[in-house]
Amino acid sequence: LGMFSELKFPVPWGHVAAKAWGPSEGRPVLCLHGWLDNANTFDKLIPLLPRDYYYVAMDFSGHGLSSHRPAGSPYHFLDYVSDVRRVAAALQWRRFTLMGHSMAFLFLLYCFIFPQFCFLYPEMVDKLILLENLGFLLAPEDTEAWLKSKRMAIDRLLSLEAKQQTPRARSPEAALQRLLEANRHLTAEGGAILLQRGATETPTG
Repeated sequence: LGMFSELKFPVPWGHVAAKAWGPSEGRPVLCLHGWLDNANTFDKLIPLLPRDYYYVAMDFSGHGLSSHRPAGSPYHFLDYVSDVRRVAAALQWRRFTLMGHSMAFLFLLYCFIFPQFCFLYPEMVDKLILLENLGFLLAPEDTEAWLKSKRMAIDRLLSLEAKQQTPRARSPEAALQRLLEANRHLTAEGGAILLQRGATETPTG
């Protein structure tokens, strides 16, 4: 397990990098690093672990060899949860073990990522291994609403990214019709005003 391979998973702003140890057909384990850290944090640990597992240690966006998010974009903790979901989808993992760590007092950024992913996608995680963590705290009365809204946000984002296509060229009339269908509170006059600034003319439409 001293030998590893480098992986790259495409994302809209570049790629998420990772390194992997063990046989790819082995039981999957996704390893998540901590605050201002990267996938190399597992270099000394992985060789000591069972050899029949497939360990993938990812670099969160903006860390290690992963692409930084665009300038001016914040690094919100839910975005890191989305990174985990993206990597799991790219690996086509339906169920896996999640192993991670972080600094104990920086829980607002990193300690929430691991248990939060389990909370949002419990059907995907068979085990959660916290090398150091405070756990995920949420008031019981908030649980159901929080779970529903956050999971919906991540799933919709990944669904939109998967459907990303080159924008279609439409006639001005078709563009207006499309806008009015998506915004039923708009009048035709209001839609035409918005399209003056919301559409770009090309040779094909």
